[in-house]
Amino acid sequence: MLTVEDLHHAYTPGQVVTSNISFEVKAGEFVSIVGPSGCGKTTLLKALSGLLDPTGGTIKFQGVPVRGVPDGLAMVFQEYGRSLLPWKTVNGNIDLPLRYQKLRADERRRRIDDSLQAVSLSGLGERYPWQLSGGMQQRVAIARALAYQPKLLLMDEPFASVDAQTRADLEDLVAQVRDRFDITIVLVTHDIDESVYLSDRVIVLSRPPSTVLAQVDIGLSRPRDQIKTKAMPQFVEKRSIIAGLIRRPTTA
Repeated sequence: MLTVEDLHHAYTPGQVVTSNISFEVKAGEFVSIVGPSGCGKTTLLKALSGLLDPTGGTIKFQGVPVRGVPDGLAMVFQEYGRSLLPWKTVNGNIDLPLRYQKLRADERRRRIDDSLQAVSLSGLGERYPWQLSGGMQQRVAIARALAYQPKLLLMDEPFASVDAQTRADLEDLVAQVRDRFDITIVLVTHDIDESVYLSDRVIVLSRPPSTVLAQVDIGLSRPRDQIKTKAMPQFVEKRSIIAGLIRRPTTA
């Protein structure tokens, strides 16, 4: 689904953020990207989405080089308040990208209804984002991405701005819709527990200029449970491995 080869990016000659990053994501996989603060996780995600032209290296989506935002890709941002248009209803926000697909009105309506049902917001389509809680607004952002029916969903710390209970609920929601819609997901997160809980594999980046330190296969059975899964010895082991890699001191 996604191939990254020798990707590097520098904002200025003296500000090299990423260096020679290479990895692959298979169709249907859930992959998380973690690393120390400032290691370029968001920069990498912007490059994967086509929103940023990297300094060097190649990115291929379904075997085609990424030059601009490709069809079949959607992204959910951390700041849901900025990604939703406050003057449009929930239905209007979800419908916006569908209009660019030139779909018939009845097909757009069906997709909107299905996506709202998938994120447990049925019946709230005529409300405005400012009438919803933060967690509900992020559900709308996820519903908009689902309605687009992407092959690949990129998520940039999508739960960082909500409280702990809402975060757990949204984690379970994403796991459910991933299985239901058979979407490949790449998640950037600073939360190690979240990466282990959701992912099939976790890619650990080094300190900047960052490269891939390790790719950790999680191997936990699905479906997963916030209490039972996180109490499993395998969960604790994987979490410890990833935490140790992130906290590894820079070598000379």
